[in-house]
Amino acid sequence: MGKPTGFLEFTRELPSKRPVAERKLDYKEIDIDLSFEQVQTHNAARCMDCGIPFCHNGCPLGNIIPEFNDAVYENNWGLAYEILSSTNNFPEFTGRICPAPCEASCVLGINKPPVTIEYIEKSIIEYAFLNGYVKPLQIDEKDRTGKKVAVIGGGPAGLAAAAQLNKAGHWVTVYERADQVGGLLRYGIPDFKLEKWTIDRRVEVMKAEGITFKTGVNVGEDISGSELLDQYDLVMLSGGSTVARGINKTWDGKDVIGWDTYLNKGVHPAMEFLSQQNKRNANIDRVYDHRGMHYKNGELLATGKHVVVIGGGDTGSDCIGTSNRHSAASVTQVEVMPEPPKERHPGTPWPLWPNMKRTSTSHDEGCERFWSISVKEFIGDGDKLTHLRIADIVLTVVDGKAQNVEQNERVVPCDLALIAAGFLHPQREGLLSQLAEQGLEFDNRGNVLSDDYQTGIDKVFVAGDMRRGQSLVVWAISEGREAARAADCYLNGGTSKLEAKAKSMFAVV
Repeated sequence: MGKPTGFLEFTRELPSKRPVAERKLDYKEIDIDLSFEQVQTHNAARCMDCGIPFCHNGCPLGNIIPEFNDAVYENNWGLAYEILSSTNNFPEFTGRICPAPCEASCVLGINKPPVTIEYIEKSIIEYAFLNGYVKPLQIDEKDRTGKKVAVIGGGPAGLAAAAQLNKAGHWVTVYERADQVGGLLRYGIPDFKLEKWTIDRRVEVMKAEGITFKTGVNVGEDISGSELLDQYDLVMLSGGSTVARGINKTWDGKDVIGWDTYLNKGVHPAMEFLSQQNKRNANIDRVYDHRGMHYKNGELLATGKHVVVIGGGDTGSDCIGTSNRHSAASVTQVEVMPEPPKERHPGTPWPLWPNMKRTSTSHDEGCERFWSISVKEFIGDGDKLTHLRIADIVLTVVDGKAQNVEQNERVVPCDLALIAAGFLHPQREGLLSQLAEQGLEFDNRGNVLSDDYQTGIDKVFVAGDMRRGQSLVVWAISEGREAARAADCYLNGGTSKLEAKAKSMFAVV
């Protein structure tokens, strides 16, 4: 423990944000970073070195948090990086976009603001890159197994699996159907939350380590599932959950009028909108979307439009921030669920992830928010959307029984409706259908079925959203690491080099 009284002396301190009027004019990250010295002497000093660090329980990666906090406080950034990178392949991503479930489980957070674990993590990796601690892992030829692995999908799960399998000595090739790797890190999350040079920087390290990347290759079309199985000793599926959830039904199961008429005529999936803007920022030809498929609906811009974002999660927030940067006439977000409480709900006590209202920096830039909203009808002239019919969902007593009813039905202006309702399951057409003919199976949600990450085809493994359903980037990295462990064990006939390395690392710490 660096400073026994640190949590008493210092309060939680996060970076300030660039002024709203300034940041709405560009797509640069909005944080004004603290100095490394400030992170060391104040933020890291607040860690209490708890007897039972519940932050471990909150982190899907099992990051060794008190230890790297202590290393930072002692100004030993090299050790902090060594500890952090032993469990997290990409802290530059999680340090920027993770909702930080570790902080929700921080013991200090019981009655004080929790330790700024996420920001300390970001500071460690940026210090490491700046000072040359991040170096490509050089694997001696004698340590190479000769086994070839194909990783299908270059998102966070696939990248983590590729990094780990390469570390175990296998030859790894990552196939990505988009023009650049990164998955939704690249073509989903806006640049003002995660600038894409962070991805490019990491990919260059991975290339130098011996990993091969093949972009613009739609596996299932450009190369078949059978060809993959013939050419590789193991196939790792990490293509994500890409089939978007629609708004064709109301909360009580009725048809939403006009869905079929105005879908792609003013009603669009959030990812189509977001991925186009990321490509504009990168000066990339906007021919293909984040799934490697042709854009069919032309250029999507919110400029001068009344935008309604349907869905109250992070993707909806990203649509708000992007619409504000387009200079939309108005931006409104509606959510079918009730408004969460401002403070932690008693039903989600510490150390659980709290049910509470969250306001993002995009909301701060300008947006009206409404909860308990039923979207009933998309209205227009037949060719383009002009309005939405919505109603409030109200809990009331009818015949002595509590039930939800609709009240205050009204029509609101809407030129652009962005559907940010999440994803259902991975795309079945193409590769998965081909592999299904050879034994691949699916669960009742449409995700790829597995047993310890191994599918119904012995040499085919699966990781990330394609296996568990849509989730957080930190969970995708965890899935990629764990699937790589299982795959390495399979390739080595029952033993895993990755497990041995992990045990030796933890013994040192």
